[in-house]
Amino acid sequence: MTVGVTLDTTGNDLLIDDAVRQAREARASGLTSLWLGQTFGYDSPTLAALIGREVPDIQVGSSALPVFGRHPLLVAGQAQTAQAATGGRYNLGLALGTKMFTEGAFGLPFERPVARLREFLTALRQLLETGHADYEGELITARTPKPATVPGAEPTVPVLVAAMGPQALRVTGRLADGILPYLAGPRALEEHIVPELTRAAEEAGRPAPRVVAFVPGVTQRPDALRAKVHEAFAFYDQIPSYARVIELSGHRHAADLAVFGDEKKLAETVRRYRDAGATDVVVSGSELDGDDARLRTWEVLGELA
Repeated sequence: MTVGVTLDTTGNDLLIDDAVRQAREARASGLTSLWLGQTFGYDSPTLAALIGREVPDIQVGSSALPVFGRHPLLVAGQAQTAQAATGGRYNLGLALGTKMFTEGAFGLPFERPVARLREFLTALRQLLETGHADYEGELITARTPKPATVPGAEPTVPVLVAAMGPQALRVTGRLADGILPYLAGPRALEEHIVPELTRAAEEAGRPAPRVVAFVPGVTQRPDALRAKVHEAFAFYDQIPSYARVIELSGHRHAADLAVFGDEKKLAETVRRYRDAGATDVVVSGSELDGDDARLRTWEVLGELA
């Protein structure tokens, strides 16, 4: 099992040089992967390519690009460029997104999301595996009048999906390389998510899928951060897909899944996710209590990696 962390790209004051510096700190701590969220600011694949070019020997990934408002031809070009720039260390994460952002920000109707995911992945796999596409679905058309390959983009870019609902898991198991569950505790993974995903992959004759579990955590006393964490994660309580998986995990609020405590507790949590079926654990939110706490957390995780 690999252990990684997220890099917070939501702050307006995070310069490119700061992102590269933090990536170097992650690698120096012994961590094996660094994941970048897709916000309304930085372009995640571009930033991953820059970081991976500057910091060798660490996997970089996007978590995750929403499929609404994007096209497989353009995403394949982004992903292959990042793969070539990093020497084969890029992981592409996709997501359905939310109704609020899809309709409110993009002005697109949030309709038939699972069907769109299925068509997006079908076209994307053709592009990444062959450099060509000749696909016409109900929602997406992707054709290549010229080859869509990027020299040096090897091996084929892994595609992972932030899927947690049954329908999205079935599509992902058949067409992608794994999932990026967030705020899904060990119980939800073991009893619901991993079995559904694995069954779909087996039925499609696909390899065992990766389960890259994202877990909020920091080595800090609970009382020092409790209010801040509840405020930071309250947003997810309002989204039905997250509320469902939080309940399946045995909790009422997203903040309940955040891990506080000493090195021992953090290590125990990583092992619980591994035992529940996670192939990778990625700790997020370690920057909530400042750089010192972030670095302490990364050092602990680096020892586990």
